[in-house]
Amino acid sequence: MMKNVPNPEKKSDPEIEKGQYQDQRAPNILLHIDQGVAVALVRNLILLLFDATFISLGWLLAKWVVMNSEYFQSVDSFDLIGTATNQPGFLLPILAITIGIISAAGLYSRRDSRRRFLRLISCLTLAQFILIVLAFLYRPGVFISRSLFLLAWLFTLTFVLMGRFLLELAVITVRSKGILTRKIFLIGTPRDTLAAKIALKLISNREFQVVGQLDLSTIEGQQQWPSVLEDIQGKGIGEVFVCSWQSIPNPMSFYWNLKTAGINLRVLPVGLELPYQSPQIEMIGRMPTIQFTTPAIIGTDFWLKRGFDLTFSILLLIFISPILLFIAVLIKLDSPGPIFYKQTRLGLRGRHFKVWKFRTMVINADQLMKELEAKNELKGGVLFKMKDDPRITKIGKVLRKYSLDELPQLINVLRGQMSLVGPRPLPLRDVEGFAPHHFARQNVLPGITGLWQVSGRSDIIDFENAFRLDVMYINNWSLLLDFQILWKTVQVVLNRKGAY
Repeated sequence: MMKNVPNPEKKSDPEIEKGQYQDQRAPNILLHIDQGVAVALVRNLILLLFDATFISLGWLLAKWVVMNSEYFQSVDSFDLIGTATNQPGFLLPILAITIGIISAAGLYSRRDSRRRFLRLISCLTLAQFILIVLAFLYRPGVFISRSLFLLAWLFTLTFVLMGRFLLELAVITVRSKGILTRKIFLIGTPRDTLAAKIALKLISNREFQVVGQLDLSTIEGQQQWPSVLEDIQGKGIGEVFVCSWQSIPNPMSFYWNLKTAGINLRVLPVGLELPYQSPQIEMIGRMPTIQFTTPAIIGTDFWLKRGFDLTFSILLLIFISPILLFIAVLIKLDSPGPIFYKQTRLGLRGRHFKVWKFRTMVINADQLMKELEAKNELKGGVLFKMKDDPRITKIGKVLRKYSLDELPQLINVLRGQMSLVGPRPLPLRDVEGFAPHHFARQNVLPGITGLWQVSGRSDIIDFENAFRLDVMYINNWSLLLDFQILWKTVQVVLNRKGAY
């Protein structure tokens, strides 16, 4: 029975020469510092220092205001601050309790923790309540200034939230210049790596830079893996993203070779068909499970987004009203027909509504489209796109090039039929080609712009990729993401990229 087992002491064993029986406890490559761990430690340390600085600033400012304001002295005629706040190290227990609660809430653990502003507000409020209780128990016979705790809470909230927001803007600005990016390597099928590239480019604020990729279909056996690993190390890559884990030959050996080289491994389940909701990984024992939370943009999220849409749309309509009037005059002079074009589109939960646009085509455009169906340049037959569409008027070409024909949709936003950012509302003709899973994009209000529009617009010729972008937006929604998409929309429009 034992004679078929390779003998590791036998140097002539061909399996040893091929490197398939390496002892991973004593690898032949130098052990490097785990770059992912180092990045996480630096990120958490910066967050902690920011929070500690602004918490201290909030308390010191509150103390100064109470001690130097006649109004607060008249309100708190008793012991204004208490002897505790006059001690040199009075901030230490405050910082320990507040930062301890923030840390316990997981706001220093995950890479996206700095953007969880609502949870941060809850933590700061809870910390303030605990400090009040402890102050009363520590000196029950001494009245503590209510004004101090109230002002410290307000100042701390303001400064800490402002600090994290400014830090986020700084990170986005720096990464937009190609600084602080993390070099990564993609492994998987061409389709899966394309989906991973789109997701990493749009959602991560340019945090990751793809410097190489490997098509698993080109790998024959394990003999090529040493050269692949050598190439990964030579590029200075910190993380490897695997899109098809089950296709990796000898995956545990591959993992340990990466780990001993100080390279992090991430597995992207891009080929796994999952419900279109935001998943969370939860360990049950040692078994990973995927848990699905409530979909985004409902409840409080919906009303927060709706309030932003209303405010921004009203201000924008007031500001651009002269431009709208000028465009209307040009359309009327250019060709016969109405100024506006209204078309039935599919909206939230499958409801039909009339979308407003400046007219960019001749009057009988809908009838002419039947003759042009064979020239559709978009794969899948869902959408109709054609670069040199003969139905478009002269002024219409200019309006489409700069997306000015979409501006009247601000009326749809005011009426609650659309949002500023979201999946584009499609004509009923396009919806007829939907597969069942495509209707997931109708779970939110359609938008004037979206991830699809800022990712190549008409240059994306596969509707399935456009659909993936819509789902990515729904699952990762935040007001900050809306701001980013609106800003990218301005850049895309000015560059006239992918518009026709």
